[in-house]
Amino acid sequence: MERSLETQVSQAVDAWLRWLPRWEPATHRGRVAPCRRCLGSPVLSAAGLGADVPHGVQHGLSTRVKTIVDHAVAEYTSRNLPMLQGELDTQADRNRSRSYRPAEGLEPEFEGLPLDPDPVPGAPFLFTIAGLADEADAVVPALPPLSDEAKAALRQEVRLADEYASMVGREVCTVLLRHRLRIQAAVGQYVEPQIAAMLEELTRSLDAPFDGGDGLSGL
Repeated sequence: MERSLETQVSQAVDAWLRWLPRWEPATHRGRVAPCRRCLGSPVLSAAGLGADVPHGVQHGLSTRVKTIVDHAVAEYTSRNLPMLQGELDTQADRNRSRSYRPAEGLEPEFEGLPLDPDPVPGAPFLFTIAGLADEADAVVPALPPLSDEAKAALRQEVRLADEYASMVGREVCTVLLRHRLRIQAAVGQYVEPQIAAMLEELTRSLDAPFDGGDGLSGL
């Protein structure tokens, strides 16, 4: 497993490094709620991407690495956890029957992010992507209920899957430590200059709030 994970992490970092030169600072209003995938992520800590790195830069890497863990857990589940696998297969069939699935097939930089922007007070949306997805989900039949014994067995298998995910996550973070230098070098090359330019522009605008005018009349 270790060699396989090492190869997968290296490929994920390579893909992120190829994308990073295309990153640009967001010009829209920032979100109020933090990203649950990235906040306090041990993956980002292992990569050396701290809180001073823009979230968009963090999210592209954390999502790619999460995919590695998810695939490993999926393989483990298919081999060892038949009840949980059956529930997942049933849920997958249910999802495929939905007519609208906006959260599927997204690029890693957007996967897991909210489907809609934060609402503006006093300016309600006519509709939201999440709302349309909920409407499509509402017409799909619910999953069949489970007996108490089945629920207990399923909880046990979910616990085993979680433990395996934690183990794989630790392995992935160990491998990711070996890539910290090139990750940080790329941030220094592509991200930090753009942030510095934004701060310089902000400083100029604060130093000259009336730039372009002839001064205040009467003074």
